[in-house]
Amino acid sequence: MNAVRLTILVIAASFATIAVAKDRPNILWLFAEDTSPWMGCYGDPVNQGRTPNIDSLAERGVRFSRAYVPAPVCSACRSAIMGGMNQIRFGAHEHRSSRGPAKIHLPENMKLLPQLVKESGYFTFNLGKDDYNFVWDQAATYSLQKKRRDAIDWQELKDNQPFFGQIQTAGGKNNTTKFPADRKTDPQSVTVPPDYPQNQLYRETVAQHYDAIRKDDDFIGTVLEGLEAAGLADKTIVVYFGDHGANNLVRHKQMPTEGGLHVPFIIAGPSPYVPSPSVRDDLVDLLDLSATTLAWAGVDKPDWYEGQDLFAEVVVPRSYVAAAKDRLDHTIDRVRTIRTDRFRYTRNFKTDRIFLQPQYRDKRPFLQNLHQLYQSGELSPKLTEIYFGERPAEEFYDVQADPSQVNNLIGDPRYRDEIQRHRKLLDEWIAAGDEGIGEESLEELAYQANGHKWGEGVNPEYEVVRSDGDGDGLSDDWERINGRDPADGRLRFTFDCGGWQTEGWTADDSAVGNIAGRLGFLDFLLPDGTASIGRTGLKLDPEKNQGDLAIELRCSPGTKVMFTAGDDASTAVTRDATETIRFPLDWKDTVDRIGLRFDGPPGSVVEIDSISVVPAK
Repeated sequence: MNAVRLTILVIAASFATIAVAKDRPNILWLFAEDTSPWMGCYGDPVNQGRTPNIDSLAERGVRFSRAYVPAPVCSACRSAIMGGMNQIRFGAHEHRSSRGPAKIHLPENMKLLPQLVKESGYFTFNLGKDDYNFVWDQAATYSLQKKRRDAIDWQELKDNQPFFGQIQTAGGKNNTTKFPADRKTDPQSVTVPPDYPQNQLYRETVAQHYDAIRKDDDFIGTVLEGLEAAGLADKTIVVYFGDHGANNLVRHKQMPTEGGLHVPFIIAGPSPYVPSPSVRDDLVDLLDLSATTLAWAGVDKPDWYEGQDLFAEVVVPRSYVAAAKDRLDHTIDRVRTIRTDRFRYTRNFKTDRIFLQPQYRDKRPFLQNLHQLYQSGELSPKLTEIYFGERPAEEFYDVQADPSQVNNLIGDPRYRDEIQRHRKLLDEWIAAGDEGIGEESLEELAYQANGHKWGEGVNPEYEVVRSDGDGDGLSDDWERINGRDPADGRLRFTFDCGGWQTEGWTADDSAVGNIAGRLGFLDFLLPDGTASIGRTGLKLDPEKNQGDLAIELRCSPGTKVMFTAGDDASTAVTRDATETIRFPLDWKDTVDRIGLRFDGPPGSVVEIDSISVVPAK
């Protein structure tokens, strides 16, 4: 084939692509940050009549009542939707990855959704954040990319049809301090979800999210007006949806709960691309939007896609939707969850940390209030269990009856069969591929550990990239962050860091179970009347550790406690249920391990408040 003929064929193919593209609809995503479905069209009485623009989309389109995102945080969710499959499948699960020296690259031949659409002849654009957890080719993905969400050049879009664009809306992140007073939500009119303190601060926090949605509705109104004025409204499919739940509610954003994963999702547009106005109550994964967008654009769905065309002739109802939570900023975790028609089953893989472990919102009033109530003993027993209690390995909720997931039914024998069914479903979903099984690279851990405005890491995973200069088994950085002296060399464990409850203590026998108790305590059973725990990784200087080893604990009176350090062993017997027992120390050599053995009534509980070296009594 000569060069002239080849050139003619290429030009002809290009014109054919353009001609086909011209017959396809425009597609516009209004992608809201941090937004729960608290709109009038979702039946929320507080915002009834207060979200007219979002409601107008629902009135002329399809509203999905049970739509869920694949992750409760922006970057993982957005990475999954752009990739068309869950973030755990291709290594995009850790929040704010690829920002430092360690980079994540897409699997070979994998292309992002906008690139697939762009290659078919669409003009693609993104206004606002992107926030992807991998290295990506901006020029191949977007014809136009701007950081300002309000920089909409309607003439440019009119001249470049068909287009597929995203306008990122501020959603729950809207600053509402200057929102008109007569349009603000009265805090006394709202209902605080039952998994939060029922106080004025939380009423104000909930009210602010309503206001943020109202402000976002105003912006969405300007976008819809712009479409209409440009003569594009009748040619454009408009999709409104959120990336996860409310940002100032700590059991919504970043948490794989109903509150964190359930989002608004509305599609409006011309026939035949969008059916007649209706409400869909089937379970929907936002990965379905990726597949549906390709269908609108006339692009074949790649074999790696996990979603389906929501408006195909045959739509297979989902039996469940699944989601994952991993590292969020500097806070390391691993959680997998599935939602079926009635139930939510959750598996927590890292039970040595509490639910409300240190995170980027620690200095905000609504989070500090939880800690203050806990420390003062004013937090209800149920909320204490949820936020600061021992992390359960499994959770199971009847979310139809208990949408706020207050009552964990995992131990209820009435649900034994359902729990087993859900375990199997989750196992099958994970087995399809989960790159979160292993830990991140040392390079990435070192980058995430320190030096970021959102906080510094206190999870045990970071200890492998830190040094312990004084030999007490806790890195210098960890001690500094937790307000301890990194140079004193004295043994001291207080178990009050929610990101590492055990502070490195482990049980010698798996039958003892999880020894991490509620915030501030170790907590474990004596299954057969005995249990041993130990701490390794020490290089204790005997000169800095003279005096007594003091153990503050609660246990059955008469429990025998044996303390070992090297070849030395001492025994004490508790007299009271709450007591501080002391063991005199006379160490001569460096101590690299200490242990405690407890002998008491079978099935009794030992709760340890602190273990430390103190001056001799």
